[in-house]
Amino acid sequence: MTDRNTRLDQLKKALKERIIVLDGAMGTMIQNQKLDEAAFRGDRFKDYDREVQGNNDLLNLTQPALLRNIHAEYLDAGADIIETNTFNSTRLSQADYGMEELARELNVASARLAREIADEYTAKNPDKPRFVAGAVGPTSRTASLSPDVNNPGYRNVDFQTLVDNYYEAVSGLVEGGSDLILIETIFDTLNAKAAIYATQQFFEDSGIELPIMISGTITDASGRTLSGQTTEAFYNSVAHAKPISIGLNCALGADALRPYVEELSNKAETYVSAHPNAGLPNEFGEYDQTPEEMAEIIEGFARDGFLNIIGGCCGSRPEHIEAIANAVSKYPPRQIPDRPKALRLAGLEPFTGDENTLFINVGERTNVTGSKRFLRLIKEEQYEEALSVARDQVENGAQIIDINMDEGMLDSKEVMVTFLNLVASEPDISRVPIMIDSSKWEVIEAGLRCIQGKAVVNSISLKEGEEAFIKRAKDCMRYGAAVVVMAFDEDGQADTYERKTEICKRSYDVLTSIGFNPGDIIFDPNIFAIATGIEEHNNYAVDFINATRWIRENLPHASISGGVSNVSFSFRGNDAVREAIHSVFLYHAIKAGMNMGIVNPGQLVIYDEIEPDLKELVEDVVLNRREDSTDRLLEAAEKFKGKGGQAKEEDLAWREWPVEKRLEHALVKGITNFIIEDTEACRQNASHPIEVIEGPLMDGMNVVGDLFGDGKMFLPQVVKSARVMKQAVAHLIPYIEAEKTEDQQAKGKILMATVKGDVHDIGKNIVGVVLQCNNYEVIDMGVMVPCDKILEKAKEENVDIIGLSGLITPSLDEMVHVAREMQRLDFKIPLMIGGATTSKAHTAVKIEPHYKNDIALYVSDASRCVNVASQLLSKTAKPAFVEAARTEYDEIRERRKNRGDRTKLVSLKEARARAPEIDFENYQPPKPAFTGVRVFEDYDLNELAEYIDWTPFFISWDIAGKYPAIFDDPKRGEAARNLFDDAQKLLKQMIEEKRISARGVIGFWPANRRGDDIVVYTDETRTEELTTLHHLRQQDEKAPGKPMMALSDFVAPESSHLGDYVGGFAVTTGIGVDELTTEFKNAHDDYSAIMVQALADRLAEAFAERMHERVRKEFWGYANDEQMANDDLIKERYRGIRPAPGYPACPDHTEKATLFKLLDATANTSLELTEHFAMFPTAAVSGWYFAHPDSKYFAVGKIGVDQVEDYAERKGLSKAEAERWLMPSLAYDPAE
Repeated sequence: MTDRNTRLDQLKKALKERIIVLDGAMGTMIQNQKLDEAAFRGDRFKDYDREVQGNNDLLNLTQPALLRNIHAEYLDAGADIIETNTFNSTRLSQADYGMEELARELNVASARLAREIADEYTAKNPDKPRFVAGAVGPTSRTASLSPDVNNPGYRNVDFQTLVDNYYEAVSGLVEGGSDLILIETIFDTLNAKAAIYATQQFFEDSGIELPIMISGTITDASGRTLSGQTTEAFYNSVAHAKPISIGLNCALGADALRPYVEELSNKAETYVSAHPNAGLPNEFGEYDQTPEEMAEIIEGFARDGFLNIIGGCCGSRPEHIEAIANAVSKYPPRQIPDRPKALRLAGLEPFTGDENTLFINVGERTNVTGSKRFLRLIKEEQYEEALSVARDQVENGAQIIDINMDEGMLDSKEVMVTFLNLVASEPDISRVPIMIDSSKWEVIEAGLRCIQGKAVVNSISLKEGEEAFIKRAKDCMRYGAAVVVMAFDEDGQADTYERKTEICKRSYDVLTSIGFNPGDIIFDPNIFAIATGIEEHNNYAVDFINATRWIRENLPHASISGGVSNVSFSFRGNDAVREAIHSVFLYHAIKAGMNMGIVNPGQLVIYDEIEPDLKELVEDVVLNRREDSTDRLLEAAEKFKGKGGQAKEEDLAWREWPVEKRLEHALVKGITNFIIEDTEACRQNASHPIEVIEGPLMDGMNVVGDLFGDGKMFLPQVVKSARVMKQAVAHLIPYIEAEKTEDQQAKGKILMATVKGDVHDIGKNIVGVVLQCNNYEVIDMGVMVPCDKILEKAKEENVDIIGLSGLITPSLDEMVHVAREMQRLDFKIPLMIGGATTSKAHTAVKIEPHYKNDIALYVSDASRCVNVASQLLSKTAKPAFVEAARTEYDEIRERRKNRGDRTKLVSLKEARARAPEIDFENYQPPKPAFTGVRVFEDYDLNELAEYIDWTPFFISWDIAGKYPAIFDDPKRGEAARNLFDDAQKLLKQMIEEKRISARGVIGFWPANRRGDDIVVYTDETRTEELTTLHHLRQQDEKAPGKPMMALSDFVAPESSHLGDYVGGFAVTTGIGVDELTTEFKNAHDDYSAIMVQALADRLAEAFAERMHERVRKEFWGYANDEQMANDDLIKERYRGIRPAPGYPACPDHTEKATLFKLLDATANTSLELTEHFAMFPTAAVSGWYFAHPDSKYFAVGKIGVDQVEDYAERKGLSKAEAERWLMPSLAYDPAE
């Protein structure tokens, strides 16, 4: 027998070389034996007083020969690792049979048995060593879920009980000879954390350390564990175990498990395993998936590089394992990705704090020491209200919530546990990570034992010396928590730069020396009150900021946090001054590297909005620039009291500044009121009018560009700056032309156009404005521009770059066409690609290969366009930039080629056989109030404004975040609020002055399903067919039993003889938009022009939402008692759907033509369709209405050639024509 260390070396070597095979289901094999009660009892338990049939683990003692044979069958099939038969060998699970005392013995016996047979097989073939994984099951209890729905805080097991159970099991598995510990089928991550805790404790106590395998269970299509975590959140929560592998098993078949294994393979910094079920059980609880079927799906996993270890769970037998082993043997194992270190936390959802995270907001209202209200609620045990305090914080943008229960009259430990258990039952709170805040370790530890996610401990320090510090740090590692480390040592709190850096360095060195992940270290270098009148306090803020910078530069991957309100403590009672101090302090601290803080967003004022005099006084104090700074701020403080940091009556103080400075201020602030007079004053000071543009105006725009690049200005503010610039330039142009001087040299000339067939241009307009702000000359050709016109204009103007934009899917083909033509006509300038449907992958695979004279480059958003343009136009930077892009695109193409056929399709015949079984026998289709069409002229816009969903409005301006929580974002909130205020003013003006109007048409027609299509009749006699609506059916292979849907399924079939109906609509709020936009553009006000388009788009969606509501309640009337808030409408919580042609459920844009004909939409609403079926005006929505209660949105996904041919025949199109319109949905490349 080889020794364990040799075996582990062999295992590690094998994992580097190939995909390792795990065995299949033990339970399935035992069930197939159909053992009776006597067989389970054996001789030893023949007189036992309770039934034991079904206690599979007991067979370790009563039927060892049977289990030995099962292990042998799996080893013969090619398994490298066999699992012990110990899924239920814990006291908790054995208690069901009254056999708790056998728990340890069961583990020892099972491991010994597996060890013996594995060694026999290794001896037979030493080149294929076999290993034993000691299996640790989940027990029958859940530590983070209540078994009583009426008592969400109740638990039927605690952490310590689980630890004791698992410790005993692991000790038995190790004694019996296991090589690994496999913690599997984890449906509650807190149970797994207890198992990890126990395992690591046993390793420490025994001096034997084995690799740990961890395998979770995604329970259903929600993609979450039973206790609610997503895959990445689960990984973050258990990664502290440093497992040899992380994986998923049970509950799902391989096909359904695939996306979650793929996610793990991208995220896990260790090996990845999977042991899925053999499909899903049939109605008799049996697994029908054949070995060949299962192996074929898993081969896809291996081919795409997801796997290091593969086996089977329920339903899998030795034949399955053999087929899988053969299928994966030809593929190399997955390579572990090299992910940058970062703060990775988890609630139910993952949270990553890295360089892409602007600032991590820690909510601080669930703190009894900081909130009198929260303290009162906890004391009075009003937990429902206390939970609402936590919920409000999450909804208002807190990414972590700090919970503190330290108060003299509370039993802190007990209330911490109670509150955390209640939080766990509220998914809208527990989705974010928790920071457990206490000065008492016993409270922190009690909290850690309640949390399944990865929490933050606040805090530990060197206060009690290194030994105690290391002990606490190791405890935090054992529980899998990040830590806040206070700058505190045996001599007290650090109050100077030297002490702060010295203590943080010492803490960091100690932590990293014991293996603590540096990404999990958060330093709090102590924010103390400044301006107290005590001289030693004057440099506190400077010391914090400098220490922050030093930590960032010298202690890699650590984060920096602090309680910001401390800094202004000496001005409590004067909110205006406090807010200004917070903002100035944060501005400088964030620049220095502070990336997290306990901040009340309501106590912040935007840095650039602080009244200049106050800002200077505060900066003097925060940065300790003058000896008398405290006295000066104290003197002035009273006059700012109650002004919220913005002294409005002094807003015009900037008018006293020199004229060049006034121009810069107007540009940064977007103020147009004085721009003409200031520009004129500058012109009179200048020798030539062009000098005003080249001098102060460009200087001002450079400041804007820098602020935007630094993330201190946001897109709407930049577009306002452009408005100021344009008005100033418009004033100067007549003087420049009169002088006939050479025009100012722009950085480059860029032509932009929305391609033929597409009418969407908000994004293009924004990009154009941002480029102009950065001194590029932009030629905007507008929308629906044919290829020949784009290229003709580009030659005529001798442009440096062409930029193409598009939103609808047919635009992608048009962009490919433009690229081909540029190559054919020998253009040698870069091509930039952007717009909602475009992507890096599409550009790499479909566009870039056709244009080799220069580069075709995808640009993701407006904020990136300046950087891309500047590099493309720089002789020195361009070669390396283009080379890097080409290399990246080559890699993307290679990856796509290697991953093979990602989408496994079923035949159209099978997809139709698997259509959803919708019950029409017991269904009476509701009859609409009318058939035919009804037109709505000049619909009341005030009514529609109530239905606006504002979140997409902010996204269109590059401000991502949910409305209204976006207003509380410490970085973007002020910009969002100003944008929203401007939008409200303009919306009011548009409605009151009747500048735009809304028109719509809806219709209902008798209809029935015929195959995958819907036949529409002229009238209720249903004798004459009016038209046919053509639909597509899902063909993506799904789990057995999952239906393959088409929209036609929601309409009663002809054979049912039920009179069903279908509806349609087309609405627009775009009438008048072009005229109003042009007016604003002519007035050099791009900001308002873009705003008009964005608002019209939102109103059109609101019109569609309101009209659907009226259809449900009045015109079709199947939900006349529906009562829903706007939020419910946005979340689509109603009965019935309104899918739009060109979108996922009906991806064929050409069906819009049929819809428009039925509605006579052009005559009734003035809406028109372009040749690519885009609607014009663009602020428009059209689609179908379905009323059946089972109707729901879905994505058709990829379709096969058999369906395309069938569809083309049904529609009377050629196959090539059908392929052209369905290109994004094709699972194959027609060119191949």
